[in-house]
Amino acid sequence: MPGHENGHASGMPPRRLTRDELAILESRPKTKFQKFLDYVVCFLPVVAGGVALWEYNCLPDLQGNTHGNDYNWFILVLMGLVLIGFLASFCGRRAFRWMRYKAPFYTFVFLALAGYDWLTLKTGGLPLPYFPWLDQMLEAAIADWGYLMDCAKNSLILLFTGYFIGVGAGLVTGIACGYNRNVNYWIEPFTRLLGAIPSTTWLPVVMVLAATLFRGSVFIIALGVWYSVTIATKTGITNIDPAYFEAARTLGVKGMRLVGTIAVPSALPNILQGMTQGMSTACVALMVAEMIGVESGLGWYITWQKSWARYGNMYAAVVAICVIFVLVNTLLGAIRHYMLRWQER
Repeated sequence: MPGHENGHASGMPPRRLTRDELAILESRPKTKFQKFLDYVVCFLPVVAGGVALWEYNCLPDLQGNTHGNDYNWFILVLMGLVLIGFLASFCGRRAFRWMRYKAPFYTFVFLALAGYDWLTLKTGGLPLPYFPWLDQMLEAAIADWGYLMDCAKNSLILLFTGYFIGVGAGLVTGIACGYNRNVNYWIEPFTRLLGAIPSTTWLPVVMVLAATLFRGSVFIIALGVWYSVTIATKTGITNIDPAYFEAARTLGVKGMRLVGTIAVPSALPNILQGMTQGMSTACVALMVAEMIGVESGLGWYITWQKSWARYGNMYAAVVAICVIFVLVNTLLGAIRHYMLRWQER
């Protein structure tokens, strides 16, 4: 019956299309040759990985330079992951679209690795010891793996301690300032003052006054996070339509219940954005605090290795920092996407 095929005819509301379904409907149909080219692009990272292996193993090293097999295994693992993605692109439209979107960048990464190796190991265009080739970095990371992981653990402990303290304090002050004008009268001058001055500026003073270097570093990290979350939360609450509060009051919601039922849920996008910005601020403050104050962590490790001119170890720690920060921000992005999934419906 027609009434069972169409939502309108049966009295049921029509199903809303997902973002992926809309993208499929809006995309123009492609010819067989265009589809073939898309799969060629998806396979290009594997080809670029092969170029990187050829450059590393077939081109002669600069006189005096030597290399091992760690870099070969590194490239082969990356190529294996990309090949898995390429094969998955045949299994579903969503996997194909993802691989087609990422393939040009992955190709660039392999070519960039080959270019850097050529400038260091093969030609010496980038001078030693300041620019070690990639195999040296991998060897240094493997040799000092245990200590690197211990420093990474200490960095994460310091980072998340300061971050969660800053988020908690920022939520309290942001909600209070956004919901109560009297509180905002006293807090706003401090937020304007502290917002204009980077939190790391207070590092010399805090390190003198703090009981321990760890507590001083936590305070510096928390201060930057506090400002970002406070401003974002306050902005989100002040921009809420007053009609929402009036409607809630007519339904019997009063006092602090308005905060939990109206203010915080409505300001959630702003709050999550402030938490993301706060993490970026926390990462910068973490590196500065570790390079100046604390006695362990990846920032401290970088300074220590640089003082001994062990640049392979130093760059290994830099790569570890980049990977950690990318993973942390990816996790925050996933949490934000999950909590705001109602915006995409």
